[in-house]
Formats: sequence, structure tokens, C-alpha cells
Amino acid sequence: MTPPSLKSPQRRALLLASTAGLGLAASSGAVRAMAPARPRTRLRLGMIGTGLRGQVLLRELLRREDVEVAALCDIEPLMLAKALAMAEKAGRPRPATWGEDRDPEAWRQMLAKAGLDGVIIATPWEWHAPMAIGAMQGRVAVGCEVVAGITLQDHWDVLNTQLQTGTPYMLLENVCYRRDVLAVLQMVRAGLFGELVHLQGGYQHDLRAVKFNSGDPAKPYGGGVEFGPKGWSEARWRTEHSVQRNGELYPSHGIGPCAMYANIHRGNRFTHINAFASKARGLQDYVQAQGGKDHPNARVRFKLGDIVTTSLACENGETILLQHDTSLPRPYSLGFRVQGTKGLWMDVNQSIHIEGRSKPHQWEPFQPYQDRFEHPLWKKHAAAAEGAGHGGMDFFVIHAFVEALKAGAPMPIDIYDAVAWSAITPLSEQSIAQGFKTLEFPDFTAGAWKTRKPIFAFDERY
Repeated sequence: MTPPSLKSPQRRALLLASTAGLGLAASSGAVRAMAPARPRTRLRLGMIGTGLRGQVLLRELLRREDVEVAALCDIEPLMLAKALAMAEKAGRPRPATWGEDRDPEAWRQMLAKAGLDGVIIATPWEWHAPMAIGAMQGRVAVGCEVVAGITLQDHWDVLNTQLQTGTPYMLLENVCYRRDVLAVLQMVRAGLFGELVHLQGGYQHDLRAVKFNSGDPAKPYGGGVEFGPKGWSEARWRTEHSVQRNGELYPSHGIGPCAMYANIHRGNRFTHINAFASKARGLQDYVQAQGGKDHPNARVRFKLGDIVTTSLACENGETILLQHDTSLPRPYSLGFRVQGTKGLWMDVNQSIHIEGRSKPHQWEPFQPYQDRFEHPLWKKHAAAAEGAGHGGMDFFVIHAFVEALKAGAPMPIDIYDAVAWSAITPLSEQSIAQGFKTLEFPDFTAGAWKTRKPIFAFDERY
């Protein structure tokens, strides 16, 4: 899908139309279930956005006998054709399609006419909030790719719609299902690290060849320094965020697991946030090196700091540090660290130290601990997840959404998780813009965090 400009009148009109009729922030603090929440054995699902990310998730849907992929929507004919070819290759009936006429409102027609139980939203970030709101208002359950909204108001609007309609909403954060991440969750719950004190995570991933390419659909990564209308795939829309915004633009990969470990919204919550940004050099250097100093994009000034560091404080006394690092050369890492009164785990060196078990001042290899504390989900579904995207994580996140929706059960990554994790972005932007000011973190649960119980990943169905 090609998004409207980040600040365009079209985008504002979309948001206003999508949120029409919404009241003030709901105060019940309770995530409602669809009523009646009757168990189902098979779902009719649709997908909005059939680009490269959408196709990865579509593959998981097409593998399932309990899912009928009934409808697809995209305004890029090439991507829509690729998705249809995937359905045909899988031996599935041809889904109904919307968007061939490039109408940016085609998704509304699909939601109104396709008779769906749920929809996967895998579009550029600007579309997530209006599309999720439109789906929930139509009582179509939402599985939304990460980033719930752009502005802080977007997040309140998504939350209020879910609370008022009761329509299920899940943020499709796949890293919460990473094999080592879930093993560490088991270790945290078993008390192996003692009382948690500090957590770290982030998105540390060289995206220069994602944010720029030649504009050739056959070469979506690298090969040029075009972005925006001349770019292709993510370079067409994602790079503009680096031009216009300065903050923690992609928090959920890091904060999702950390929030699970710290029981955020289930006896704990974020209370304060601040963010710092370094100077911006990496993207301009890359454009000049790859395209030459005379290329028009060599004169673009990127607002996004090369390294953005965000700190959060929690009600129960833990601190969390996130780092966004996508504009400089580096190997991929999410930089997880879980530290408590009895020891710590770090994913960068795949090592662990537990007082009383490890030799003093020495690391141990993590793998034996991961094997011992393997999460039941991986014990049960490892074979089914083999070959799925991102080392199997994409199988688990789709499986979780489908199984919870079939059962009429709460979504394991629910609306409160979605908006709080994603709202880190506009809050970090605000902190940086105000001279790295520390801000109070909104309580999206209206106090319900005090009584909600930890449920994530305990149910072996999802």
C-alpha cells in the first residue's frame, strides 16, 4: 500500500473519518471480548497489504487448514498478483480482491463486503491506526503488524475503539515468540534471576539497504539510493520517517519481551520515559558513498539520530533501556539483557551468569539453559514452525492470533500492550524535542494493571 504523507490533509481526513463517533477515553480499564465469544473451528480471514511482509504472513495463513484466506487488498497490482499466485500454488480457492483500481479507500470496501472474522494489517505504518479502527468498528478482529499508530492521539483512538466495540485486537510482535526469549521468560517466572532490576532491548539493524534501492521491483534491497516515489517496497514509505522524525521509531521488538518479563500491565506499568538522540550522519554518508555527492538525495537532511536511546521507569522499580540503531554499519542484534538480584542473561554473547551456579565473574554458555527451560510452545510446535519466517517466530505469532480468535480467548498481546509499546515512539519524539525531557508515561489501562494477572504464553494453545 502507498501511504498518504505523514502530515498530509489526506491522512488527517482518513483519521477523522476513521474515528468519527468515538467518545472520550474509556475509563473502564477492561479489555472486552467479542460478544458472544463463541468458539469456532475455522476462520474467514482477510489481509490488507500484500507486500513483502504481508506475503510472509500470508504464507503462514495458507498453511493452515483452520483458515480460509477469503480476501486480499492492495493497491499495488504487482504485489496483489504475487499474493494470488501464492494462494494458487497452495491449492487454495482464489481470494476475493480489492484495490486493483488503486483506490486508497478499497480496504473499507473489503471490510464491509467480505464477511470476515478477522483481518491481518500489513501496510505502511501510517495506515495501521485508521485501518484497525475501521475494522474494529465493523466487528472484524484485528491482527496488526507492529506500530499501532503514529501520534499519541492515534494510540488513544485505537484503544478507545477496542474498548467501545469489544473487537479483539492483537499486535503481531513476533520477537515475543523467539525461542531464546520464551526460554528466558520461563527462567524469569521460575525465579532464576531473582528479583528483576534492569532490562535492555532494542532494534539494532543496519537498514540502509532497506531504506534505499534502485526502484526496481525485482531488487527491493539496495542497488541504489532512491526513496519515496522513486523507491520500491519499504524505501517508498519507511525512509520518509527518517527524514521527518527523531525518536525511537520501532520499539516493539525490544520492549515486547522486556514488558513480558516485567509483567507490564499485569501488576506493573511504565511510569516515566525519556529519550536522547545522537547526531544524524549515517544515511547521508551512505547516499553520498553509493550515489555520489551530486545525487539529489545527497542533499537530504535526515532528522532521525543515528542512535536513539530511550529509558523507561516502571512502577515496581525496574528500569528498561531501548536503543534504535538503523543508520550505521553493524551486525543485527536486538541487544537483550535481563538482570536481577541473582544474575543476568545477554543475547549478544549468548551467555548467562547465575550466582551460586556459574563460576564467579565468568559467563556460561546460554544454550544448556535454553534447552532446560524450553518453553512449552516451542516443545509443542517446533516442527510446525520449521521454515517459517524469522526463524519460526512468524508461525507462532500467526498461530497465537488464530487460536485465540477461534477460542474467543483474550489476545496474548492485547490492546493495552499494543498501544503502550507503540506509544513509546511519539513519547520519545516529544522527549527529544523538549530537550530530552523526562515525561510521565500514560496509564492506558486506567488502573487495571494493578489487578490483571500475567497470562502471556502460559496457554499452550497460543
